[in-house]
Amino acid sequence: YVGVDYAATMVAACQKRFPSASQALQFAVCDARDMSQFSDDSFDLILFSFNGIDYSSHGDRFKIFQEVSRVGKSGGYFCFSSHNLQAMEREFNWRTQMSLNPVVTYTNLMMLALLRLFNRSLTLTQLQTSTHATLVDESHNFQLETYYIRPQAQVNQLQSNFDHIRVFSWTSGLEITEENQWRSNTDMWLYYLCTIK
Repeated sequence: YVGVDYAATMVAACQKRFPSASQALQFAVCDARDMSQFSDDSFDLILFSFNGIDYSSHGDRFKIFQEVSRVGKSGGYFCFSSHNLQAMEREFNWRTQMSLNPVVTYTNLMMLALLRLFNRSLTLTQLQTSTHATLVDESHNFQLETYYIRPQAQVNQLQSNFDHIRVFSWTSGLEITEENQWRSNTDMWLYYLCTIK
């Protein structure tokens, strides 16, 4: 197994936690946009965990997919999670923030106000008509830009490098098999599993 991270401190923490792993488990500092330290067809399975791909730009996302396809073996698997733009549509809509519980309503409206404050250039209409968007959200205390994408748009991005693309719900863990279910899903993020061409 090979574990990689963009941050050297994360790699050092893993090496400290698993000091005796040696040959069976290796850790390396690596940028997913350029994995030239690995040769073609190196891995049977590639996992990009915890929505990490969502902290790269739109263009860099395609570089990552190309690199994953290059270092992964044909027929191998690629699995990752990504934020769902349809969930953010719900978050930006004040009507969906209302509850019979006044404390919940207050909390939801305060979060909506913060979302709007940190994303002044975005409107609900823009989110509804976009295939993807980069927003500053509550994760990491409104300090990072997060990439959100619709499931259909994500599948479209993957099709040139991957086959048998499957989408799974974050909340239920079940596969979402129908495109109309993709369009109506409002999970905060979704899981994607596909095979490398």
